[in-house]
Order: sequence, then C-alpha cells, then structure tokens
Amino acid sequence: MMKKDRMPGRIFVVSAPSGCGKTTLCNRLLGDGLGLENSISATTRAPRPGEKDGVDYRFITAGRFREMARRGGFLEYEENFGNFYGTPRAFVEKRLKAGKPVLLSIDVKGAMKIRRAYPDSSVLIFLLPPTITALRKRLRSRKSDSPEVIKRRLALAKRELSYKQRYDYRIVNDDLETAHRRLKSIVIAEMGKKEKE
Repeated sequence: MMKKDRMPGRIFVVSAPSGCGKTTLCNRLLGDGLGLENSISATTRAPRPGEKDGVDYRFITAGRFREMARRGGFLEYEENFGNFYGTPRAFVEKRLKAGKPVLLSIDVKGAMKIRRAYPDSSVLIFLLPPTITALRKRLRSRKSDSPEVIKRRLALAKRELSYKQRYDYRIVNDDLETAHRRLKSIVIAEMGKKEKE
C-alpha cells in the first residue's frame, strides 16, 4: 500500500478566520483552469441562503456524520459553533493516488491533521485579515450572524491567527485581486515543484 505522505498528488489547504474571503478566493482559484479538484466538506449545519448541497457543502444529518466519523470516513473533522464539519476521506485519497491536486478549505485544526497525515504532499496557505477591526466590519456587513455569534467568531479568529506561523504561506487579504494573484502564483509554483520530484 502506498504511504500517505508519498502520494503523487498534492493537497492545497486554505484556512482563514471567518470573514477573510476564503470562499471567494477558493472559488476564483478553482475557476483559474489549474486542474485543482475541490474537496467539498460535509457539515451538519443548515444551508445559508443561496448555498447548494454538493456545491458549497454536503449537508448531512448529525447521525450520518457520526456514523461516517466512526467508520473513518473523514480525513479530519471538527465541531464549530455547535455544528460538525469534515473532509470526506474517499474523495481526497482517490485523487491523490491518481496524481491530481486537491483543494481543501478547512479550519486550522483540520489543517494541522492534514499536515501530520501528509507531510510531504500538503501545502498550507493561511489567509489573514488586514486587521481585527476590518474583520469585525466584514462579519457585520455579511448580516448572516447575530452580534453574539460575531463576538464568538472574532474570539475564534484570534485563536486561529496564533496558528499562522505553522503554515507554509500567509496572504493578507486587504485587496481581493492582489490576494487572488498571490494565491494563484503559490499554487502554480508548488505544482511545478511536484512535477520535478
């Protein structure tokens, strides 16, 4: 059996505190024609307005999530704000074995688990807000969370920022176009390195 950290494919992990533009930047990256395969996380939370099952997340029941976790169906999973989020194992490992690059948009704890499991095949990229004040404004402008949830998200963001030095790359998203160009250039450079191995 092939060792996990000797996979021919590459895992690109993008993490960011809520409100840093992670979803927007990942969607743009997927549209850049780089051949990245998007790993869609499973979650027990309800869809937000406009979200589609199988596109934004795989929305599943808590019972099904627990059963998948019990059977080792996730590479990593975490609980955030009373809901579970996990990366389906079968999708990612199938693509890695085929030599394909996979994009994971996951939190810092999940990223650390991926790094431990795939130290030679993972590239970790952290998106940062320009300031905590700017992040607070972004979260308020989304109008999807109550003041109490925003307060909890900001507290979590401060904890997540303490992980930034464990990432291979850090990008400050104070301008979407600049952050997108930087993210794309990192992925292209890392894919080039993998081809030379």
